[in-house]
Amino acid sequence: MKMAKVVVGAAIGLALATASARAEPALLSRQYTRCTTCHYSATGGGLLTPYGQSLSRQELSTFGRGDPGTKGKEEAFLFGLLGDTLGPVQVGIDVRPAHLHLDFGEVGTSRDIFMTGDLLAAYRVNGWTVYGEVGREPLLSGAKIDSYEYWVAHETPKGLGFRAGRFLPAYGIRLADHTAFTRVNLGLDSYDQVYGLEVSQTWDHHLLQLSVGPGRADSVLHDDGRQAFTATGRFQFDLGPSSVLVASGLYRNQSRIDARNGAGGLAFGFSPTKRLTIWSEGDAQFQQGSPGAPAYTLLNETSFEVFRGIWLKFSPQLRTEYGNASGGVVRMLFEANLLPRTHWNVDVSYYRDRSRASDIVTKIFLAQLHLYL
Repeated sequence: MKMAKVVVGAAIGLALATASARAEPALLSRQYTRCTTCHYSATGGGLLTPYGQSLSRQELSTFGRGDPGTKGKEEAFLFGLLGDTLGPVQVGIDVRPAHLHLDFGEVGTSRDIFMTGDLLAAYRVNGWTVYGEVGREPLLSGAKIDSYEYWVAHETPKGLGFRAGRFLPAYGIRLADHTAFTRVNLGLDSYDQVYGLEVSQTWDHHLLQLSVGPGRADSVLHDDGRQAFTATGRFQFDLGPSSVLVASGLYRNQSRIDARNGAGGLAFGFSPTKRLTIWSEGDAQFQQGSPGAPAYTLLNETSFEVFRGIWLKFSPQLRTEYGNASGGVVRMLFEANLLPRTHWNVDVSYYRDRSRASDIVTKIFLAQLHLYL
């Protein structure tokens, strides 16, 4: 029973961790290889740019398409209620209620969760961007109001850029589901932002992103013993308009609680048709003092648009343990993502996690309504 309570708590934590604004690597099928095509953040997620808002209406929603070149009110902040009164400041509201059901052996539980309610804002002029998010951060013990991402960035006409503040560092694929083994197990979950400085260089077919800083922002602020110098690197090579290769590296120095650790990985994405996107990523995670093989994570996410605004996803995943390549967890994830109107997103996910050591199976059903106003 004690183990069941632990798993139930972890599953609820899984649901809460999916609360951040979503990034969609499936858009590689539309020949969008860079996150900044639609997002202010170079690592994806968060507030959409005006072009990203328009794209959401014209290319993604089932019933939102208008005449080409027209600007509609549907994609605007609060459906255009404020008009142009905010000037160059772009604002968004992200709200997400959800329903969670978990089965662990003979134990089952269901919960209705209000996962997030965030206010996002950005101001961009002459290559400079000021960005911030504030809202309700869900916790197992309740919730708190917090500002968990804020930064200042600049990019020159030649593609040299920098960013300073609190943000998620660039590594691998930033999937919509941040509980994916290639995210949560590397310390890249929804609220694992770092304080740091990021330097980037953008070319026509290449993107280099490097970051350094004192470590996880919450650890720096609250001195929880996990603060450690952190550095990341990500190099993206666009092989074509719909195929991408990504190499990534991560290093964390020793903290009071955790040993020195790091990871390296490769990811490859391609889209053979306009409706199909396939991403695969493999990572090896190293930790000082852990003998034997590193911990491996392997992931595939295949997304297929069966009808305009209706996506089906399948994601098999594997996570091993340090020194034990036959241990760990196998996950099968099935997901349906529906976008009936601009920024109205209904997401239904089914997780099946099986322990390779004990064959214990955990099943999670998660339904979310995402309102991006």
